[in-house]
Amino acid sequence: MSQTGTADSEANQGDKPPVVVKKYANRRLYNTESSSYITLDTLAEMVRGGRDFVVYDAKTGEDITRSVLTQIIVEEESKGRALLPTGFLRQLIGFYGDSMQSVVPKYLEQAMTAFAEQQDKVSKAVAQTMGPFFPPGLEEVGRQNRAMMERAMSLFTPFLPQEPKPESKPASQAEIDALRAEVDSLRKQLAAARAAAPRSAAD
Repeated sequence: MSQTGTADSEANQGDKPPVVVKKYANRRLYNTESSSYITLDTLAEMVRGGRDFVVYDAKTGEDITRSVLTQIIVEEESKGRALLPTGFLRQLIGFYGDSMQSVVPKYLEQAMTAFAEQQDKVSKAVAQTMGPFFPPGLEEVGRQNRAMMERAMSLFTPFLPQEPKPESKPASQAEIDALRAEVDSLRKQLAAARAAAPRSAAD
């Protein structure tokens, strides 16, 4: 799928109202939009697809979206898809009940947004410099990985109103020149390694 097609798909998803999911006493999740029972894996796929949802306790009507998202994280981590370092988890737990607890979610959100924007700048600069050398599809894989990282962190601050973000500035000429210099250095190292390979084999 092309980058433009993916962006259009996510934009269309964002135009839809959140899916209402009800959780029953037997822990079953019911999607009121599709009139079917679903699993935590289904909800995880909805997050990755950019589709918002809200989960209510079927008996009390309480909004339990945050606790369900936390369950999804636990499930993903238990499958060996470790994303959260142990040190980070310890620090995060330490903030519960702390005076800084109220500002941590916003800080995490801003930090991940800045990280994603910086990655985007670097990706564009590398694409300009090394585009012809990329195997087909590699750039798309990188873009999808960055999108997955953003969505994973959104589990900590689910569906909060987003402040308008300023348009990302393109990479500066100095950054591009630095990347080109690094690429040239890598090319020289690769050429040297290839030149030394036959001699090593002969020895």
